[in-house]
Amino acid sequence: MPVMQSMVDLLQPQTSREWLDGRIKDLKEADSARSLYMAYTLCGQHFSEEELPLTDAEIHPLFRLHSPSQREVARLGLLSAALVERPAFYSPKVLKLIQVADTGELITFLKYLVVLPSHEDFVLAAVEALRTNIADVFEAISLENPYPKAFFNEQQWNQMYLKAAFMQLDLTRIDGIEARSNRELARIISDYAHERWAASREIDPCIWRPVADQLDEVLLKDMKHLFASQWKAERLAAYIIAKASSHPELAEEILKNQDLDSDEQAEQPWIRVRDLWTDKVK
Repeated sequence: MPVMQSMVDLLQPQTSREWLDGRIKDLKEADSARSLYMAYTLCGQHFSEEELPLTDAEIHPLFRLHSPSQREVARLGLLSAALVERPAFYSPKVLKLIQVADTGELITFLKYLVVLPSHEDFVLAAVEALRTNIADVFEAISLENPYPKAFFNEQQWNQMYLKAAFMQLDLTRIDGIEARSNRELARIISDYAHERWAASREIDPCIWRPVADQLDEVLLKDMKHLFASQWKAERLAAYIIAKASSHPELAEEILKNQDLDSDEQAEQPWIRVRDLWTDKVK
Protein backbone atom coordinates (compact mmCIF):
# COMPACT_ATOMS: atom_id res chain seq x y z
CA MET A 1 0.00 0.00 0.00
CA PRO A 2 2.58 2.59 -1.14
CA VAL A 3 0.24 5.61 -0.96
CA MET A 4 -1.03 4.75 2.51
CA GLN A 5 2.15 3.45 4.11
CA SER A 6 3.59 6.86 4.94
CA MET A 7 0.31 7.74 6.66
CA VAL A 8 0.02 4.46 8.56
CA ASP A 9 3.58 4.98 9.82
CA LEU A 10 2.37 8.12 11.63
CA LEU A 11 -0.32 6.35 13.67
CA GLN A 12 -0.16 6.43 17.45
CA PRO A 13 -0.06 5.05 20.07
CA GLN A 14 2.50 2.39 19.27
CA THR A 15 0.39 -0.37 20.81
CA SER A 16 -2.49 0.46 18.47
CA ARG A 17 -0.14 0.63 15.51
CA GLU A 18 1.20 -2.82 16.41
CA TRP A 19 -2.36 -4.14 16.63
CA LEU A 20 -3.08 -2.81 13.12
CA ASP A 21 0.13 -4.35 11.78
CA GLY A 22 -1.03 -7.68 13.15
CA ARG A 23 -4.41 -7.44 11.45
CA ILE A 24 -2.78 -6.49 8.16
CA LYS A 25 -0.49 -9.49 8.50
CA ASP A 26 -3.56 -11.71 8.98
CA LEU A 27 -5.09 -10.40 5.75
CA LYS A 28 -1.90 -11.07 3.83
CA GLU A 29 -1.67 -14.66 5.07
CA ALA A 30 -5.22 -15.77 4.32
CA ASP A 31 -8.32 -14.70 2.43
CA SER A 32 -10.76 -13.89 5.21
CA ALA A 33 -13.72 -11.58 4.85
CA ARG A 34 -14.48 -12.08 8.53
CA SER A 35 -11.00 -10.87 9.52
CA LEU A 36 -11.39 -7.78 7.37
CA TYR A 37 -14.83 -6.88 8.75
CA MET A 38 -13.80 -7.50 12.35
CA ALA A 39 -10.60 -5.49 12.10
CA TYR A 40 -12.39 -2.63 10.34
CA THR A 41 -14.91 -2.43 13.17
CA LEU A 42 -12.29 -2.70 15.92
CA CYS A 43 -10.31 0.22 14.49
CA GLY A 44 -12.91 2.33 16.27
CA GLN A 45 -11.70 1.00 19.62
CA HIS A 46 -7.97 1.20 18.92
CA PHE A 47 -7.74 4.59 17.24
CA SER A 48 -9.22 7.95 18.21
CA GLU A 49 -10.99 10.55 16.12
CA GLU A 50 -8.22 13.05 16.84
CA GLU A 51 -6.62 14.59 13.77
CA LEU A 52 -3.47 12.78 12.69
CA PRO A 53 -0.46 15.12 13.00
CA LEU A 54 1.20 15.34 9.59
CA THR A 55 4.94 15.60 9.01
CA ASP A 56 6.93 16.89 6.06
CA ALA A 57 6.93 13.39 4.59
CA GLU A 58 5.67 12.97 1.04
CA ILE A 59 1.97 12.16 1.30
CA HIS A 60 -1.01 12.37 -1.02
CA PRO A 61 -2.29 16.00 -1.24
CA LEU A 62 -5.79 14.88 -0.25
CA PHE A 63 -4.55 14.19 3.26
CA ARG A 64 -3.22 17.71 3.66
CA LEU A 65 -6.46 19.08 2.26
CA HIS A 66 -8.84 17.11 4.51
CA SER A 67 -6.75 16.45 7.66
CA PRO A 68 -7.85 12.86 8.42
CA SER A 69 -8.25 11.41 11.88
CA GLN A 70 -6.21 8.55 13.33
CA ARG A 71 -9.23 6.26 12.92
CA GLU A 72 -9.76 7.22 9.28
CA VAL A 73 -6.13 6.51 8.41
CA ALA A 74 -6.19 3.16 10.23
CA ARG A 75 -9.26 2.03 8.30
CA LEU A 76 -7.90 3.27 5.00
CA GLY A 77 -4.63 1.49 5.72
CA LEU A 78 -6.47 -1.73 6.42
CA LEU A 79 -8.53 -1.52 3.21
CA SER A 80 -5.44 -0.62 1.19
CA ALA A 81 -3.49 -3.60 2.50
CA ALA A 82 -6.33 -5.98 1.62
CA LEU A 83 -6.73 -4.55 -1.88
CA VAL A 84 -2.99 -4.64 -2.58
CA GLU A 85 -2.50 -8.22 -1.49
CA ARG A 86 -5.58 -9.89 -2.99
CA PRO A 87 -7.66 -7.44 -5.05
CA ALA A 88 -9.82 -10.09 -6.75
CA PHE A 89 -10.90 -11.52 -3.41
CA TYR A 90 -11.14 -8.35 -1.32
CA SER A 91 -12.66 -5.84 -3.78
CA PRO A 92 -16.21 -7.26 -3.47
CA LYS A 93 -15.72 -7.59 0.29
CA VAL A 94 -14.74 -3.93 0.58
CA LEU A 95 -17.77 -2.97 -1.50
CA LYS A 96 -20.05 -4.94 0.80
CA LEU A 97 -18.40 -3.32 3.82
CA ILE A 98 -19.12 0.15 2.43
CA GLN A 99 -22.73 -0.74 1.62
CA VAL A 100 -23.40 -1.36 5.33
CA ALA A 101 -21.11 1.38 6.67
CA ASP A 102 -22.41 4.13 8.91
CA THR A 103 -22.42 7.71 7.65
CA GLY A 104 -18.99 8.59 9.03
CA GLU A 105 -17.37 5.49 7.55
CA LEU A 106 -19.00 6.11 4.16
CA ILE A 107 -17.77 9.71 4.13
CA THR A 108 -14.21 8.53 4.80
CA PHE A 109 -14.40 5.96 2.00
CA LEU A 110 -15.75 8.47 -0.53
CA LYS A 111 -13.46 11.33 0.43
CA TYR A 112 -10.29 9.25 0.07
CA LEU A 113 -11.49 6.77 -2.55
CA VAL A 114 -8.87 7.81 -5.07
CA VAL A 115 -5.98 6.77 -2.78
CA LEU A 116 -7.24 3.18 -2.45
CA PRO A 117 -5.79 0.47 -4.71
CA SER A 118 -8.24 -0.78 -7.35
CA HIS A 119 -10.30 2.39 -6.82
CA GLU A 120 -11.68 2.06 -10.34
CA ASP A 121 -13.70 -0.92 -9.08
CA PHE A 122 -15.84 1.32 -6.88
CA VAL A 123 -17.40 3.69 -9.42
CA LEU A 124 -20.91 2.40 -8.76
CA ALA A 125 -20.50 2.94 -5.02
CA ALA A 126 -19.41 6.52 -5.70
CA VAL A 127 -22.33 7.10 -8.07
CA GLU A 128 -24.75 5.71 -5.51
CA ALA A 129 -23.63 8.49 -3.16
CA LEU A 130 -25.05 11.03 -5.62
CA ARG A 131 -28.55 9.84 -4.73
CA THR A 132 -28.19 10.45 -1.01
CA ASN A 133 -30.23 12.97 0.96
CA ILE A 134 -27.37 13.32 3.45
CA ALA A 135 -25.49 16.49 2.54
CA ASP A 136 -22.18 15.43 4.13
CA VAL A 137 -22.14 12.20 2.11
CA PHE A 138 -22.85 14.01 -1.17
CA GLU A 139 -20.19 16.62 -0.41
CA ALA A 140 -17.64 13.89 0.33
CA ILE A 141 -17.80 12.63 -3.26
CA SER A 142 -18.52 15.91 -5.05
CA LEU A 143 -16.33 18.56 -3.40
CA GLU A 144 -12.52 18.72 -3.50
CA ASN A 145 -12.45 15.15 -4.75
CA PRO A 146 -10.53 14.12 -7.91
CA TYR A 147 -12.41 10.82 -8.28
CA PRO A 148 -15.50 12.04 -10.24
CA LYS A 149 -13.34 13.90 -12.77
CA ALA A 150 -11.33 10.75 -13.44
CA PHE A 151 -14.00 8.04 -13.36
CA PHE A 152 -17.55 9.38 -13.81
CA ASN A 153 -19.11 9.16 -17.25
CA GLU A 154 -20.78 12.23 -18.74
CA GLN A 155 -24.24 11.50 -17.35
CA GLN A 156 -22.86 10.81 -13.87
CA TRP A 157 -20.72 13.94 -13.94
CA ASN A 158 -23.62 16.11 -15.06
CA GLN A 159 -25.87 14.66 -12.37
CA MET A 160 -23.30 15.49 -9.71
CA TYR A 161 -22.62 19.01 -10.96
CA LEU A 162 -26.27 19.97 -11.27
CA LYS A 163 -27.22 18.52 -7.89
CA ALA A 164 -24.38 20.50 -6.30
CA ALA A 165 -25.78 23.63 -7.95
CA PHE A 166 -29.35 22.87 -6.85
CA MET A 167 -28.08 22.30 -3.29
CA GLN A 168 -26.36 25.72 -3.50
CA LEU A 169 -22.96 24.24 -2.68
CA ASP A 170 -19.72 26.07 -3.36
CA LEU A 171 -19.16 25.08 -6.98
CA THR A 172 -15.58 26.36 -6.94
CA ARG A 173 -14.73 23.32 -4.79
CA ILE A 174 -15.57 20.84 -7.56
CA ASP A 175 -12.44 19.44 -9.18
CA GLY A 176 -12.17 19.31 -12.98
CA ILE A 177 -15.03 21.54 -14.12
CA GLU A 178 -13.40 22.81 -17.32
CA ALA A 179 -11.97 19.39 -18.16
CA ARG A 180 -15.41 17.76 -17.96
CA SER A 181 -17.26 20.45 -19.91
CA ASN A 182 -19.82 19.00 -22.31
CA ARG A 183 -22.60 20.23 -24.56
CA GLU A 184 -25.44 18.54 -22.69
CA LEU A 185 -24.42 20.09 -19.38
CA ALA A 186 -24.17 23.53 -20.98
CA ARG A 187 -27.67 23.12 -22.44
CA ILE A 188 -29.16 22.12 -19.09
CA ILE A 189 -27.46 25.03 -17.32
CA SER A 190 -28.93 27.42 -19.87
CA ASP A 191 -32.42 25.93 -19.56
CA TYR A 192 -32.21 26.11 -15.77
CA ALA A 193 -31.12 29.75 -15.90
CA HIS A 194 -34.00 30.64 -18.20
CA GLU A 195 -36.47 29.06 -15.78
CA ARG A 196 -34.98 31.03 -12.89
CA TRP A 197 -34.94 34.30 -14.80
CA ALA A 198 -38.55 33.80 -15.99
CA ALA A 199 -39.57 33.45 -12.34
CA SER A 200 -37.52 36.57 -11.38
CA ARG A 201 -35.20 34.38 -9.34
CA GLU A 202 -31.41 34.58 -9.21
CA ILE A 203 -28.83 31.93 -9.97
CA ASP A 204 -25.29 31.46 -8.69
CA PRO A 205 -23.09 32.81 -11.52
CA CYS A 206 -20.46 30.15 -10.79
CA ILE A 207 -22.79 27.63 -12.43
CA TRP A 208 -21.72 28.99 -15.85
CA ARG A 209 -18.10 27.89 -15.48
CA PRO A 210 -18.35 24.80 -17.79
CA VAL A 211 -19.85 26.61 -20.80
CA ALA A 212 -16.86 28.46 -22.31
CA ASP A 213 -16.13 25.69 -24.82
CA GLN A 214 -19.80 25.16 -25.66
CA LEU A 215 -21.02 28.60 -26.74
CA ASP A 216 -23.85 28.49 -29.27
CA GLU A 217 -26.46 31.06 -30.23
CA VAL A 218 -28.49 30.52 -27.05
CA LEU A 219 -25.49 30.62 -24.71
CA LEU A 220 -24.14 33.73 -26.41
CA LYS A 221 -27.42 35.46 -25.57
CA ASP A 222 -27.07 34.18 -22.01
CA MET A 223 -23.62 35.75 -21.76
CA LYS A 224 -24.95 39.08 -23.01
CA HIS A 225 -27.72 38.82 -20.43
CA LEU A 226 -25.05 38.41 -17.73
CA PHE A 227 -23.01 41.32 -19.09
CA ALA A 228 -26.11 43.51 -18.70
CA SER A 229 -26.54 42.54 -15.04
CA GLN A 230 -26.42 45.09 -12.23
CA TRP A 231 -24.31 42.59 -10.24
CA LYS A 232 -20.56 42.54 -10.74
CA ALA A 233 -20.38 38.81 -9.97
CA GLU A 234 -22.55 37.99 -13.00
CA ARG A 235 -20.68 40.39 -15.27
CA LEU A 236 -17.36 38.91 -14.15
CA ALA A 237 -18.60 35.36 -14.84
CA ALA A 238 -19.52 36.40 -18.38
CA TYR A 239 -16.18 38.19 -18.79
CA ILE A 240 -14.18 35.12 -17.72
CA ILE A 241 -16.12 32.94 -20.16
CA ALA A 242 -15.81 35.46 -22.96
CA LYS A 243 -12.04 35.70 -22.53
CA ALA A 244 -11.66 31.91 -22.29
CA SER A 245 -13.76 31.27 -25.39
CA SER A 246 -12.32 34.08 -27.56
CA HIS A 247 -15.67 34.11 -29.35
CA PRO A 248 -15.84 37.05 -31.81
CA GLU A 249 -19.45 37.86 -30.88
CA LEU A 250 -18.32 38.67 -27.34
CA ALA A 251 -15.35 40.83 -28.34
CA GLU A 252 -17.34 44.06 -27.98
CA GLU A 253 -18.50 43.06 -24.49
CA ILE A 254 -14.90 42.42 -23.47
CA LEU A 255 -13.91 45.90 -24.64
CA LYS A 256 -16.81 47.49 -22.76
CA ASN A 257 -15.94 45.71 -19.53
CA GLN A 258 -12.20 46.28 -19.21
CA ASP A 259 -12.74 47.25 -15.57
CA LEU A 260 -13.17 43.51 -14.90
CA ASP A 261 -9.78 42.58 -16.31
CA SER A 262 -7.88 42.65 -13.02
CA ASP A 263 -10.44 40.30 -11.45
CA GLU A 264 -10.28 37.96 -14.46
CA GLN A 265 -6.49 37.91 -14.21
CA ALA A 266 -6.57 36.81 -10.56
CA GLU A 267 -5.04 33.44 -9.72
CA GLN A 268 -8.50 31.96 -9.10
CA PRO A 269 -11.04 34.22 -10.80
CA TRP A 270 -14.02 31.95 -10.11
CA ILE A 271 -13.38 32.28 -6.39
CA ARG A 272 -13.57 36.02 -6.95
CA VAL A 273 -16.98 35.48 -8.62
CA ARG A 274 -18.09 33.36 -5.67
CA ASP A 275 -16.98 35.94 -3.12
CA LEU A 276 -18.67 38.80 -4.94
CA TRP A 277 -21.91 36.80 -5.17
CA THR A 278 -21.72 35.74 -1.52
CA ASP A 279 -21.29 39.35 -0.40
CA LYS A 280 -24.19 40.36 -2.63
CA VAL A 281 -26.67 37.80 -1.24
CA LYS A 282 -25.87 38.36 2.43
